[in-house]
Amino acid sequence: MSNRQEIYDRIRVLGGKDKLILDEMIRKGFWQPGTAQTAMPDALLNREAELTAELRALTAKQRTYENREAALKAMRRDRLRVSRETQKENKARREGERIERAASWDKRKAEEILYLGDDASNRLNDLRSRSERLARWGLTDFPTHRSLAQAMAISMGELRFLAYGRKVSKVGHYRRFLMPKKRGGHRLISAPMPRLKHAQHWILEQVLNRVGIHEAAHGFRAEHSILTNAKPHCGAALVINLDLQDFFPNVTWPRVFGLFHALGYSKSVATIFAQLCTEPPVEEVEMDGETWQVATGVRHLPQGAPTSPAITNMLCRRLDARMIGIARKHGFAYTRYADDLTFSSSAEGYRNVARKLLWQVKAVIREENFLLHPDKLRIMGRGRRREVTGLVVAEKPAVPREDVRAFRAMLDKLGKQGPQACSWRGQSRHILAKVQGFANYLHMVDAERHASLCGKAKDLLARYGFKPEIRHPKKIPATPPPLPGRPPPLPGTQKPDGFWKRLFGRFRKMAP
Repeated sequence: MSNRQEIYDRIRVLGGKDKLILDEMIRKGFWQPGTAQTAMPDALLNREAELTAELRALTAKQRTYENREAALKAMRRDRLRVSRETQKENKARREGERIERAASWDKRKAEEILYLGDDASNRLNDLRSRSERLARWGLTDFPTHRSLAQAMAISMGELRFLAYGRKVSKVGHYRRFLMPKKRGGHRLISAPMPRLKHAQHWILEQVLNRVGIHEAAHGFRAEHSILTNAKPHCGAALVINLDLQDFFPNVTWPRVFGLFHALGYSKSVATIFAQLCTEPPVEEVEMDGETWQVATGVRHLPQGAPTSPAITNMLCRRLDARMIGIARKHGFAYTRYADDLTFSSSAEGYRNVARKLLWQVKAVIREENFLLHPDKLRIMGRGRRREVTGLVVAEKPAVPREDVRAFRAMLDKLGKQGPQACSWRGQSRHILAKVQGFANYLHMVDAERHASLCGKAKDLLARYGFKPEIRHPKKIPATPPPLPGRPPPLPGTQKPDGFWKRLFGRFRKMAP
């Protein structure tokens, strides 16, 4: 016989004393389980147990509600417990989602370029290229941004850094300086920094130099020079020179993007190439003791980048084709050296034809979205010295006589008084290098005619121990030097609230 405690435990488990009695009667054989004899008492006992449990729960609930303050406290405790559990679950869920998003974002950043500024990001998702056009020029297709970065031998982060369009920055990708022009004034030169220059050289060698340009273009081409540009006009009775105004700045971002896209590259790759090959006009703004570079307009080709001349030659293919068609129609010869357009003719009655030619040429220049320089239109007929890109075009190209005389006088002074007393075209720095450069120029134009002068220059350079700098062709390194890391900002160097608003506000006041 079980002890008292075991009996109590069985009553608690079975749900009542009557259930225990029924269970014992079945165990001892008085009732058979599953028969009609035991089914009714078993059902009644189960129902009684359920009702008893509900009654106890209602009694406990009524006892709780008898004390209003205690009931409210219990309710608040339950709500607080449920709220904390829900907050904990939501926090864990959000943290998991954040980690998942961060991992997905890191993966996408390692494979894609998703943002390059407000003005250059709406086409980055379009990686559909036209293979037949790329194959026509023998160009490589880049189905992903990572494949492009690997081909350029730079990381995805460096490619994103170089192509990103910044509205405001402390430093830029270009070093800007003014260079004096031959006929007065200054020219703004934007020399790319080493990292960007490496990327631009790659674009030049792997993309731009593989695409043919028009035969009338003589500037920035291998085995072409101002000499080959002048030869077709030798012996002409009439020479017309025109100059395109703001040649490089007038080639804006949309035209550069359209060029790369027309070659067959996807809109995404063409966007990256256009970002790498252009820069915006900038203005320096002083604020809080620091100098900021603020973009003030549309990105355009920088004069000083290795890609700019090749891009202009390619964009001028249709211009050159239309110009040479006009020239042949009227019996003229046509060549172009960068922004310098030259027409010449020896036919009779050329003066009347020249008016019609100039009218058509000006119309074509406008239609091709270029600007004609109003002060650099020269019409040189009989009785006037005819020049093409600095060379006199008579029976054969020749250096202007006054330049040769000035060089001969400078060599005489160099031999008598030394380099410190000499200058060339108003500049006295690196005078020996300038002597060598002009001597090479004379030798290129007419080596036989200027042999004695070039020999004299060579002797003087040897006397003063001048050793020319040997420049080897630039090679694109397989792996460029690593980009220096950016340490986190020091405490106290973060920009205060409203800094950018005040900066742009001050710049807007300065704008015309």
